[in-house]
Amino acid sequence: MRSIVLRLLVNTLSVLFTAWILGDAVQLNGVGTAIGVAIVLGLLNVFIKPILILFTLPATLFTFGLFLFVINALVIMIADSMLSGFGVANFWWALIFSLVLSFINSLLRNLGEDRDRREY
Repeated sequence: MRSIVLRLLVNTLSVLFTAWILGDAVQLNGVGTAIGVAIVLGLLNVFIKPILILFTLPATLFTFGLFLFVINALVIMIADSMLSGFGVANFWWALIFSLVLSFINSLLRNLGEDRDRREY
């Protein structure tokens, strides 16, 4: 349970920071909306993204995996359509949002792992 809460916190902070970096291209109405975006993105990544990957497997293989960026942007746009306080300007901004969000998530998780390793 603790790890789920920590992941939600990291994802929420990542969403907030990414929206702040991208400025006017991303609309985010507060911390509550950021928590909602983190939850919806997590659920979409668990349930919808694998189905999208399966259906687009030939395109993903043909592009050597680069089509996964398109799938990530589509997942962001689906979250945009599901939440009223969250908005992304267009597909290209959704693509940039997904790239920046992944980078920030990676940084925050690596910082947490380094801290956990020092405790042992």
